[in-house]
Amino acid sequence: MTSTDSLLPPPQARATAWERMRNAVVADAARSRMLSWLAPTLVTLVAAVLRLTNLAHPHEIMFDETYYVKDAWSLWNLGYEGKWGDDANTQLPGGDDSALQTEGSYVVHPPLGKWIIGLGMALMGPGSSFGWRLTTALLGSLTVLVVYLIALQLTRSRTVATIAGAMLAVDGVAIVLSRIALLDGILTFFIVLGFLFVLLDRRRTIPLVENPADEQRMLGPVLWARPWLIAAGIALGAASAVKWSGLYALAALGLYVVITDGLARRRAGIVLWPTDAVFRQGLASFVLLVGPALVTYLVSWTGWLVTAGGYDRGANPNPLIALWNYHESMLNFHVGLASPHPYASPAWQWPLLLRPTAIWVGDDPAPCGTDHCIAVISSVPNPLIWYGGVAACLYLLYRFVRGLIERAPVGPMFTYPLVGLLATYVPWLLVPNRTIFQFYTVVMVPFLVIALAIALRELAGHADRPLHRRQAGQRTVAVFLVATVLVSAFFYPVWTGMSVPYDFWLIHNWLPGWI
Repeated sequence: MTSTDSLLPPPQARATAWERMRNAVVADAARSRMLSWLAPTLVTLVAAVLRLTNLAHPHEIMFDETYYVKDAWSLWNLGYEGKWGDDANTQLPGGDDSALQTEGSYVVHPPLGKWIIGLGMALMGPGSSFGWRLTTALLGSLTVLVVYLIALQLTRSRTVATIAGAMLAVDGVAIVLSRIALLDGILTFFIVLGFLFVLLDRRRTIPLVENPADEQRMLGPVLWARPWLIAAGIALGAASAVKWSGLYALAALGLYVVITDGLARRRAGIVLWPTDAVFRQGLASFVLLVGPALVTYLVSWTGWLVTAGGYDRGANPNPLIALWNYHESMLNFHVGLASPHPYASPAWQWPLLLRPTAIWVGDDPAPCGTDHCIAVISSVPNPLIWYGGVAACLYLLYRFVRGLIERAPVGPMFTYPLVGLLATYVPWLLVPNRTIFQFYTVVMVPFLVIALAIALRELAGHADRPLHRRQAGQRTVAVFLVATVLVSAFFYPVWTGMSVPYDFWLIHNWLPGWI
């Protein structure tokens, strides 16, 4: 030992308090195993409590539940969406479904999400507001678990994964869209599930491409045994069977699979790697991904196909041709949707959070301790998570561009959340005149929180950074996370429709457009 070494503190003292605690857990195999299941279980349970508590409030059909609750009950009774009488919204919460008619109703979204909503109604009865929101709440909770697993795969860090899952668990737009019988929360679950399956396929497949079994270097292997890619196709087909915007995720991940296959073949020294990835493996990947997606989508229409009463079902004796014609009509509706709405928010506004959607305003709020009470449900996200997530995505984009310029490898930890935003945000920028809403961003939030968790990890500092730098970074991260939880607690009453003093509600409106 040199005299200089004798002046340095022992190695364990050069670690921050958090690092010493983490190292102690990792060194204890039993503790490490317990943490591997305890962390995801706890964040999922927190998400479930926040989403299921007082889920039946308000006991009325609110916002666009007027479409999906009635369509869901109709599907479970008729096999297709039927028309309803004028008083259905007041009768159905009392359990009276007599307003349901057998004539087919024109709908513009595929049926799977409504079948899922209807499952809760079948269990609890048509008059149970808890029942018609139950499945969206459960899938919203499971989305937190899936986000945890994606972050764990990307970073190999349970801490980062726990932070990502916990932020989604306490975020406002994720909570609100899990507590209402709309399609967007269900769509989010299937999209993130598809992203998880593709990531698992990459982990399994890329080593096989980079280490081919034979010595052929002009062309690489064509891999057909890819169960995770098939699973991704099923999940993304289900997403598309909830809302057509699931197709954007299918397309984005299809391109991602081909590009990453090509890059793996280049690293393996395959001479014709672009042609090999696109025309040989690409065709196989297309069959494995798109084939199951198409089958899943068509299966979701079974009720409409096997009955005779669905809208336009009898327009052609061939049910598949009739379905194709119906889809043409649906497409024309979506392309031409440009009606004004007081809460419409074009996609360019979304990063700025200018116009969140007021989902519900109570007519007769419960007593709140003052003379002027109000009960509202607003889809405003946690501002710290939202703006922090947007900033984190810009940081990931910077890392990606810098890697391209420096010709340095950029791992999926920095690129995969950007692929998620490419699929869930960029397409909406291409339709600036269409009537769309801020709450559509619920499907973006999983990728924002993953990006934010990764950025916070960078801020906390890696082990090769000086001790003072890591201490400052980790303290900053801790302060941010505590503040995030406190802000969520502050906003939770306006995410769940609690009756609060009017002045208390006003201080939640940080921007003019939030009212």
